[in-house]
Amino acid sequence: MTVQRNMVTTAFTLDGYRIQRNLGIVRGITVRSRSIFGTIGGSLHTIVGGNITAFTNLCEKARQEAFDLMLQHAGELGANAVIGMRYDANEVMQGVTEVLAYGTAVFVEAA
Repeated sequence: MTVQRNMVTTAFTLDGYRIQRNLGIVRGITVRSRSIFGTIGGSLHTIVGGNITAFTNLCEKARQEAFDLMLQHAGELGANAVIGMRYDANEVMQGVTEVLAYGTAVFVEAA
């Protein structure tokens, strides 16, 4: 079973659906590091200010990967939705960041 992106919410209910089964916590974890070139480029960009696109893109890729892994985990449990979805990030070591997407896998039916 695959969880569709529109069936993921940060809320604890899903409008138009009733929760039939709570399948437990699901998560997707990815650990990313910056390349030496990205680090140098990003460091130089801090001098002039503004959005550091190299870092923005890295962060977005990490969040997307963690999100996709969470959906995969939910699908493996038989879920068709995820409620209470959140992100968390921690620096594992200098230049290495863990990104976690997590929530509660549920099976819902139309209300």
